[in-house]
This record gives sequence, C-alpha cells and structure tokens, in this order.
Amino acid sequence: MSEHPIEGLMTTAMDSIRNMIDVNTIIGEPIETINNVIIIPVSKVGFGFAAGGSEFKGEAINEYNKKEKEEQIQYKLPFGGGSGAGVSINPVAFIVIQENNVRLLPIEHCSSIDRLLDYIPDFMDKIGNSLNKSSKQTYTNQ
Repeated sequence: MSEHPIEGLMTTAMDSIRNMIDVNTIIGEPIETINNVIIIPVSKVGFGFAAGGSEFKGEAINEYNKKEKEEQIQYKLPFGGGSGAGVSINPVAFIVIQENNVRLLPIEHCSSIDRLLDYIPDFMDKIGNSLNKSSKQTYTNQ
C-alpha cells in the first residue's frame, strides 16, 4: 500500500526534532575554569508535536492487484495537511566539580533550607578535619 501524505509530514517533523535534541542538550558540555573547576550545565528539555490533514472526495482508481478486496481499490484523494513541532530548553542547574567535591547548584532555590542542605557535606568535612587535627595533637602531647 502506498504511503499516506500525512506520514511524510510526520516523518519530516520527527526527524527535525531528533536532529535538534541530543544528550548534550540536557547535560551540556563541561566548561573548565582557570582554577581547575569544572562546570556542567543541566537543562530541562520539553517538546511538542502536532500533525493534521484533510482529504477531499476524489475518483477511485485501481492501483494494486491484491487478493483482499479492501486493498484492491486505492482512493486518490486531494490532500491538504501540515505538521509542526516546538522545543523549549530551560537551564535548571549546574554541576560544579572542584577537587574531590561535587555539588549540584540549582538555578532557583526553593528556600533557605535548600541552601543549608547544600552546605551540610562541606560543614561535616570541616568538622571531621578539625576533630582529626585535635586528636592528633592530643596524642603528640602525651
């Protein structure tokens, strides 16, 4: 059976979307600063797709000699149609890699609690380092 014209419209639109969006669109290319800090942008990608068309009454013609009666007659109808697609890309965060520390920095913090939670790992590391230093000094003084 021959391809319906709407299939060509849909294929063209979907191929265009496929060419626009790849993995590097969502997780961006790493950016290295002069301080050896690596910053990786993270984005939210949304897309929509629509296709439609209409056929108008035309004359019936016999294109194929198929065994099934429904496939014997193909209708040659005038066709009008269109398709479209839209893509939105919104940055949502940055992954920051510095020495042995990896942090996710959202562009919009919901509250002060989010900021506090982001700094807890750093705070715990500093407390651990401080306790290790003081315990080493205690052993050396004895």
